[in-house]
Amino acid sequence: MSHARPARRRLAATATVVLAATIGATVVALPAAAAPPVRGAAQQAVSADAAAVAFPVGHKIVAVTASGYLTWDNTKGDRAWVRASDGAVTDLVDSLPMQATGYGDLVAVLPRRDTAELRDLATGRKVFDVFAQPAAGLDYAGAAGQALFITDRSAPAGAGLLMHTKDGGRVPVTGLPADATLRRVSAGTSAHGLVTYTSGDKKYWGLIDLATGAVTETGLRDESRGNGDIAVSPEYVAWVEYRSEGPVIVVRTRATGETRRIALVAGATARDIEVGLQGDHLVYGDPGGLTATNKSSMHPLTAHDLKTGADTRLLDHLTSAATSPDGVLHVRGGTVADGEGLFRVSPGADGTPAATMVASTGEPTALTLVGHDVPAVIDLDRDRGRIKLRWTLSRNNAELWVTLRHKRTGKIAQQVFYGPEPTDFTFEWRGDVDQVTASAPNGDYTWEISARPRNGIGPTLTSSGAFEVVREAAPHDYTDNGSPDLLARDPSGRLWRTDSHFDSWNNNVTRAPERKLVGGGWNTYDRIEAAGNLGGAAHGDLVARDKAGVLWLYLSKGDGTFATRSRIGGGWGVYDKVAAGSDLTNDGRADLLATDKSGVLWLYQGTGDWRAPFGKRTRVGGGWGVYNELTATGDIGGAATGDLVARDKAGVLWLYLGKGDGTFAPRTRIGGGWNAYRYTVGIGDADRDGRPDLYAYGADETYYYPGTGNWRAPFGARKADTILDTYPDHTAVS
Repeated sequence: MSHARPARRRLAATATVVLAATIGATVVALPAAAAPPVRGAAQQAVSADAAAVAFPVGHKIVAVTASGYLTWDNTKGDRAWVRASDGAVTDLVDSLPMQATGYGDLVAVLPRRDTAELRDLATGRKVFDVFAQPAAGLDYAGAAGQALFITDRSAPAGAGLLMHTKDGGRVPVTGLPADATLRRVSAGTSAHGLVTYTSGDKKYWGLIDLATGAVTETGLRDESRGNGDIAVSPEYVAWVEYRSEGPVIVVRTRATGETRRIALVAGATARDIEVGLQGDHLVYGDPGGLTATNKSSMHPLTAHDLKTGADTRLLDHLTSAATSPDGVLHVRGGTVADGEGLFRVSPGADGTPAATMVASTGEPTALTLVGHDVPAVIDLDRDRGRIKLRWTLSRNNAELWVTLRHKRTGKIAQQVFYGPEPTDFTFEWRGDVDQVTASAPNGDYTWEISARPRNGIGPTLTSSGAFEVVREAAPHDYTDNGSPDLLARDPSGRLWRTDSHFDSWNNNVTRAPERKLVGGGWNTYDRIEAAGNLGGAAHGDLVARDKAGVLWLYLSKGDGTFATRSRIGGGWGVYDKVAAGSDLTNDGRADLLATDKSGVLWLYQGTGDWRAPFGKRTRVGGGWGVYNELTATGDIGGAATGDLVARDKAGVLWLYLGKGDGTFAPRTRIGGGWNAYRYTVGIGDADRDGRPDLYAYGADETYYYPGTGNWRAPFGARKADTILDTYPDHTAVS
């Protein structure tokens, strides 16, 4: 977490390795205007009461110097220099990583294959350089303070690490074991550099006196795997050890050599814990909490009092951290209260550290709704009733519940996203409700989302909105949900309604779970017909003929019930077959056909006025007595007008294509064997493909025939249905 750390995967730490491995790459010099002149360590960064400046979105903090911040977006490879005073950004995309030395604005770079250079970011000028070429046995080993470090493979054992300064020349680093390898140097304190090395099969750290080049303190990093972070202050050294039982932070008091071990979460898999030191407090946290998919006590930035053992939560999460030349910790992270940005961590009046934002990305830490794509009006006649509804959240690691609620009935559709998902959480709604067993009613809806952050950071996000579902009126839809309803009368005269449902997951027509009683007393009628929209409303109506030959109209309310009947007229007992519901005259209104007992077919044109729903009858033609059933199907032939199917007494089904003027083209044979069915019903579009379908009721089983739109073969292969299978003694309403 501090500027003092071993070589590791972070940019600041890997600068040592990366610079050594990329000698010869071109470094773009930072212009002198990129940062203000050096004003001394005490003037670095931003004062505690100053307003936060801008910080690049997506960037981590790599290092803090006297005048600004080195940052890195590891997902894009972008690097930048951010001036602390005003947030001005200089793009360093084309440059090599830079290793801050912990002194002023000095950084180490490798501008050429054979050179390591100390450069001042505030002025853009070179301070000095040294020869470093692996082919000659000279390897760049790091930087600290005002010094560059080189290893010389030709030097005697234990004397191969060399410290170079502008004025002091070349000084051997003393005090390392003779077998020391993998030596890497980084910033420590103002007086010491941090060196990490391997001796035998053990890992160690040491502090190099920058005035003399002598290693004055060393410590064992007792870990078999990983490469834990190290922090140095004038009073303490702290380092992370990764062990099978979980990570441990070891803190040594420099004045006495006393060490203590602070065990973290047992069994934790964290491998990138950051540590820092501020006064008598150890500051630590596991980066990545903002995007984590699980809650962890390691994700917050925590200050541990080394005197009392008390813990203080400083930030809700962190992504990276670095220490300034004067020892002040800076952390890129966020809180639900303040949002995302760069925070300075420094002791308060009582010595307990506090985090103050000094630069902001402008992003929230709490989960937020960025936007949504829910149309104000959704036409479920399109795309077979499917539509994609999207909610864009600020993060993808959320468990999202989506609820669509029909205001009138309370019916709901729900979708759960357990995450992580793309930030555009997409609900492909198929126009279903009641756990996808029923079709969604038309009308007004609300949508509600509840998004729980899976990382535990911030409250559950809730939001809501409204939309309307619309469809064209369907002749057999009595519940205003776009799916045809089936009506059947039981032997006692009760009329029942069962809603069909298209199961788009299995591409099959089935029934909704509810079977509703419409009412009793319907055995007074010898004929009940679904008549389409006769009354001018948006729902299909019924006509029923009583045994005295009087025809009655039942207007649908659109909720599955019907208004009180109204008398159409008498004399309808002369007809033995009635077929209603198709628009045969191409005027947008449903018409009715009836055959008298002499076999003449008559047309009653719809008026659209429920008070007088039919005009005077018109003779269509004779010879219709050969048929024992007529079924109005709507447009099954692909033209723009309603058609008719008729079954003869031999069981052959014939198609009569409507011409649009109430007459029909010559009949076309559909096929035989239809006398196996008791009834056929032109149900309308049951499978949401835009073409009317046909229901056929056998003695014990129900089938539906999907419409094809091709008059030469108007129906596809029959499919078993279960809508009325359990009620074989019922009489279907055609």
